[in-house]
Amino acid sequence: MKMTEENNDGNSTITMEDVQSLIKKKDTIEEQIKSYYDVLEDQEVGMEGPLVDAEGFPRADVNVYQIRTARHTISCLQNDHKAIMVEIEEALHRLHALEKAKREQDQAESQTESMEQEVTLPSPFARVDAVSQGSPACQAGLRISDEIIAFGSINTGNFQNLQNIASVVQHSEGRPLNVTVIRNGQKTQMGLTPQRWSGRGLLGSLSRAVNFKHRFSNKDHGDFPVPCKERHLLAVVEKVPNCHT
Repeated sequence: MKMTEENNDGNSTITMEDVQSLIKKKDTIEEQIKSYYDVLEDQEVGMEGPLVDAEGFPRADVNVYQIRTARHTISCLQNDHKAIMVEIEEALHRLHALEKAKREQDQAESQTESMEQEVTLPSPFARVDAVSQGSPACQAGLRISDEIIAFGSINTGNFQNLQNIASVVQHSEGRPLNVTVIRNGQKTQMGLTPQRWSGRGLLGSLSRAVNFKHRFSNKDHGDFPVPCKERHLLAVVEKVPNCHT
């Protein structure tokens, strides 16, 4: 049986090919046993039939040597068959154990990766509720429900209110801004260039149907939305269809 050594501690793994090889050996042994039983049946003696006559002489009506050889070989092959069956059983147990351990390891790694990502993702300071079709925000790939964690030089650490974003936009017309959002639990980065377009304003992500909501963490009051007057600090654009709807 083909075995693959791991490390220097003598541990080894087994594959499905190893099990199939053992089963093939078992089938070969069974075929050999059957062929030798056919020899005994042809001479009508079986495994226990007498090979001497009533006077104690070797029977002249059968091939005594051939029968004895067949019986001895069958006995040896039956021992080999028992041994190979034990090997197959042990190999299957080991294979199933390895597969179970692999599944558990994969699940543990997936959970660890998920937990690490949750820990490392910063808290968003704004949320996109809508994006106008054809706007700079739409062309940059901004989507509804994106949670913003970086907007140009603004990040979770220095954000105070939406006037910060308005100031960055006004001073960055025609220049690309690096924007990072959390989308479906994953970080997504994009380049957003504030510029004039068919609507009013420079972004098109704060239209009539668009609101940014800042999450303030407070042990006494929890999360609460930014006052309504702050939601429209950047621009109020024409009523155009939303992007990515």
